Amino acid sequence: MAGEEREGVIPGLDERGGAAPPAYSTGLLPAQEIRALVRSREVQAACEIDEAQIQPASLDLRLGDEAWRVRASFLPGPEATVAERLVALGMHRISLGDGAVLEKGCVYIVPLLESLALKSRTSGMANPKSSTGRLDVFTRLITDRSGVFDQVAAGYKGPLYAEISPRTFSIVVRRGSSVSQLRLRRGSPPATDTALRRLHRSVPLVAGDEGADAARRADADIDEGIAVTVDLAPRDGKPVGWRARHHSGLIDLGLIGHYDPHEYWEPVTPDGQGCVVLNPGDFYILASRQAVTVPPDHAAEMRPYDTRVGEFRVHYAGFFDPGFGFAAAGGEGSRAVLEIRSFEVPFALRHDQLVGRLVYERLTAPPERLYGSGIGSSYQRQGLQLAKQFRRPS
Repeated sequence: MAGEEREGVIPGLDERGGAAPPAYSTGLLPAQEIRALVRSREVQAACEIDEAQIQPASLDLRLGDEAWRVRASFLPGPEATVAERLVALGMHRISLGDGAVLEKGCVYIVPLLESLALKSRTSGMANPKSSTGRLDVFTRLITDRSGVFDQVAAGYKGPLYAEISPRTFSIVVRRGSSVSQLRLRRGSPPATDTALRRLHRSVPLVAGDEGADAARRADADIDEGIAVTVDLAPRDGKPVGWRARHHSGLIDLGLIGHYDPHEYWEPVTPDGQGCVVLNPGDFYILASRQAVTVPPDHAAEMRPYDTRVGEFRVHYAGFFDPGFGFAAAGGEGSRAVLEIRSFEVPFALRHDQLVGRLVYERLTAPPERLYGSGIGSSYQRQGLQLAKQFRRPS
């Protein structure tokens, strides 16, 4: 019955391909419930929210009219608004109307077109969009009177802001550009390793070269998330990854398939011992060894930084919508792209080394449409793939 908690039940799609009624009273909200929040004005915007912004389990957030260059990143804290902190830390304002350059190494605060008026049981989490992370653009969401990034407190009412700091490439953005996405959650759904093992037995979440059947039989490495390892095995003379060049031109976020990747990236190949040595401060694009599956009633997130596996950050964006890698959505064989930056010391990464863990979270119901080409998703069935602004490497 809708609204009841039913452990172990995996909702599906109905015979017409539409979403089944809500199966749980708590969990991440699918597209149809996000759309309902827009109608009820819990999610608002300075201009109409476009249908294309509503993803299977998230909402694309859009930049507003101007950006503030600030002296330093900040959080407003429980007693202040972001606007009040900008008075102290803001340096100058930049109009985004006709497009503007955000320079690498600088920090900007941008008021977003969207705002919230959530009910008491609804909270939010934000993350950079996949293309934003693959361009090494560090982006976080800020709300008024908050002491944490990327978290929207239950019942929050107020504006939203993006902190943007390009790390490798200077970028061109404009009013309406989308660099981050918001997930909305009702209540506090349970998440345990036991539930994750049960889900993996039902729908293999990660599968190596041996295939899904073997993955189903195998004991997965599950410890506050399911293990993901890196693929550094050369195939057909192709690189195993890409390292960003230090001095490259601008990247306009609105241009798709436009840039020659070799002007911005250099190929990465393993050394004689099969390792790739990560240079501190350099930015790498690598891929997981495992194919990743996100079933229709779940979403997943890569844990971004875990000192137990090395002094490097493995993902900036890291959110996987329902249907990513799901065979019925045309995604069989999809790999996780890893956005990696090493800290402090060089680090020798070897093939099949643990680099992170995928944490899965249940939705209240499957979305009306899954991630994939049917809704214009850019990274279904991906392998080692750069951001969508680049042409496919030759």
